[in-house]
Amino acid sequence: MSLPYDALLLVSFGGPEKMDDVLPFLENVLRGKPVPRERMLEVAHHYEQFQGVSPLNAQNRELIAALQQRFAQDGPELPIYFGNRNWHPLLADTLRRMADDGVRQALAFVTSAYSSYSGCRQYRENIAAAQAEVGESAPAIDKIRVFYNHPLFIEAVADRISVAMSPLPEDRRAKAALVFTAHSIPMAMASNCRYVEQLTETCRLTVERLGHERWHLVYQSRSGPPSQPWLEPDVCDHLRALAEQGVRDVVMSPVGFLSDHMEILFDLDTEARELCETLQVNLIRAATVGTHPKYVEMIRELILERLSNSPTRRAIGEFPANHDVCPEDCCLSGRPAKL
Repeated sequence: MSLPYDALLLVSFGGPEKMDDVLPFLENVLRGKPVPRERMLEVAHHYEQFQGVSPLNAQNRELIAALQQRFAQDGPELPIYFGNRNWHPLLADTLRRMADDGVRQALAFVTSAYSSYSGCRQYRENIAAAQAEVGESAPAIDKIRVFYNHPLFIEAVADRISVAMSPLPEDRRAKAALVFTAHSIPMAMASNCRYVEQLTETCRLTVERLGHERWHLVYQSRSGPPSQPWLEPDVCDHLRALAEQGVRDVVMSPVGFLSDHMEILFDLDTEARELCETLQVNLIRAATVGTHPKYVEMIRELILERLSNSPTRRAIGEFPANHDVCPEDCCLSGRPAKL
């Protein structure tokens, strides 16, 4: 192993773990963004329905435990650290701990499978800001590539859907609409990255593996002002359209998410489910990849790929494996530059 990485840093979005955390967390998330305060308070109410607890931190700890167990079996021998963009453990605090522990160069696994400002470039900016805050002792950090077309990721997504579909009788399973969801982003942001292209490819590869013909990619959880165009169609609008077409069963896969965020608990498991009950549509929600063994193995494979500087970089479908080092103009935010 020629590259001197001595730790893995798992980087994620972060989430509150009690009610007192909710507003400070949302203020961190929305800082510098043109989101009305009324919308922030509306989202805070979503958290109130779950006692202020996002499942995200707990699920990331479960992922770390699964990775540690896998590393213990077959390597690599790397300690794993955990840092968030928006809530504790915050990245700067984690980098200080890494520096105190003697870590000098780490690989970062970001919990985002796709290229976009929010899912890639902003995380790189967050890491750089944390390094600047920590100072000269901060470790160097290299981000692992996005993996939307890695075969093990596709296998994990497909397996989650297959398990969700399995209770349906065979005739209804064939007629069910498969709906993939992802977080909507502003059109200005989407035009500067491959987010939609990569999501579409993940969906195509997944249905190819499943052999299911009726599928759609839709979006959820938009938060910008109505005057700003975001990616559509919205998941609830699409569910209404399916009901009008006489669809009886919908299997929903939140393919844009790797673990259950509040956007899944509220927007899908609460809001979309209540709508489907009104529409008399049977909604079945597939699990996120979470700690699926194929997904855990994929992360390990991506780490070994970088540790060995291997020319073999697995990907399937129409596009090659994504770059390791992002170009300067990669995944711009689409927001006007500050003067």
